[in-house]
Amino acid sequence: MRPEPASPVVLPSGRFTGREAFAQLVRNALMAAAQQNWREIVFSDATFEDWPLQERAVVDSLQAWSKSGRRFVMLASRYDVVLRSQARFVSWRKKWDHIIECRVCRYLDSTDFPSAIWSPAWALRRLDLFHCAGVCGAEPERRVRIRETLDEMLLGSSPGFPASTLGL
Repeated sequence: MRPEPASPVVLPSGRFTGREAFAQLVRNALMAAAQQNWREIVFSDATFEDWPLQERAVVDSLQAWSKSGRRFVMLASRYDVVLRSQARFVSWRKKWDHIIECRVCRYLDSTDFPSAIWSPAWALRRLDLFHCAGVCGAEPERRVRIRETLDEMLLGSSPGFPASTLGL
């Protein structure tokens, strides 16, 4: 008996509010990335503290998305929260180091750090971290604005969150 194929994920466009709504958008974005074969994903957040990266479903979607020719970029002010509380994601990151680029941008205060997802097909940006509210959608102008913001930050960033640490 063959498993039922997953129904296609349709990503919304417009405003969202609340931590659960945000977490579900992250989950759905990664499912869509795997289903639609997105070639690149960029995640940006000061600490990724309230992202559902520790969940099995998120890591399963990342695993399904991971293929040769893919690129995953993470941009943060620090990764200590990820290392401390998102073990499944850290394990996946170690295995797929060759497609993941983790960058640290220390020149912005965490309250000014953009919390965003960018892909060639869809983008999301949290505008109010306290209420976990923002906007998302596939509109080209939204994706361009978010990508320009992230590219500017990437220029001022340095490598961070290595897949392994080598000791002497």
